[in-house]
Amino acid sequence: MIVATEDAASVIETICVVARTGQVGDGKIFVSDLSDVVRIRTGESGEQAI
Repeated sequence: MIVATEDAASVIETICVVARTGQVGDGKIFVSDLSDVVRIRTGESGEQAI
């Protein structure tokens, strides 16, 4: 899932609230920066490609 930086904390919290059972296997969330995105069909990149 890719979200805007300003939405990340809220999205992470929502996922944790919904997915948490307290049991082994609830999962993990990995957070990383996205350096670029390219829309193959048009060649657009960056914000225009989203």
